[in-house]
Amino acid sequence: MKNRVLTVENLTFKYGRNDAIRNISCIIEKGDYLGIIGPNGSGKTTLLNVILGLLEPTKGSINFNKEAQIGYLPQRTIKTDKLFPAKVKEIVATGLLSNKGMFKFYTEEDYEKIDNILKRLNIYDLKYKKIGELSGGQQQRVFLARAMVSSPNVILLDEPTNYLDTSTREELYRILKELNTEEKVTIIVVSHDLKTMGKYINKVLYLETELVFYGDYKLFLHSKEIGRYLNPIDIDEIDGGI
Repeated sequence: MKNRVLTVENLTFKYGRNDAIRNISCIIEKGDYLGIIGPNGSGKTTLLNVILGLLEPTKGSINFNKEAQIGYLPQRTIKTDKLFPAKVKEIVATGLLSNKGMFKFYTEEDYEKIDNILKRLNIYDLKYKKIGELSGGQQQRVFLARAMVSSPNVILLDEPTNYLDTSTREELYRILKELNTEEKVTIIVVSHDLKTMGKYINKVLYLETELVFYGDYKLFLHSKEIGRYLNPIDIDEIDGGI
């Protein structure tokens, strides 16, 4: 029980009369690196939003361990406007606001946390750059830094590699794996990019409104359920790469 980070039981959410997700149950444990997959419209982002409390479930329950500290990287649909004036350090600093009271002053300790996370993600040299001047990959690192700066032990990410090139996608998943391995941060990530993500995750949740598969990633590769998601050529390519 003490290793449980998140327990989801019989979770259903409806948009109007239609089920977006139906009767989802799973237990996510400390140190898991979970990939949530499924076709478009299968309920992946809805599930994440219900887990985060951004949507109220129609039925069922979500229970985080009382020690869970949450970081969240939402899905981005477009690159940040070049004219957006905020600097990298200012964007990252907003990740600390939830820990402050009415008077939101930053301390020396806060600035040290910001510098440390920028260095960890190899973007310290961008500290005074405007966010709109950065490449898509650099911007995504900045937003990941914002999610990480408060030292969460659970990070949820929604399609974090959208619009990124292959090498940048690989680097992002590698950074998450380092956090997962070295600091035992639990990672929950929604993605279509199973080929890249699969090198790093240990569990997979396959969703088609209802739960199709939940469990060990390597078992999923040899399950009948994977054939509903990938064609045989893609399965062989992924299986041969791990």
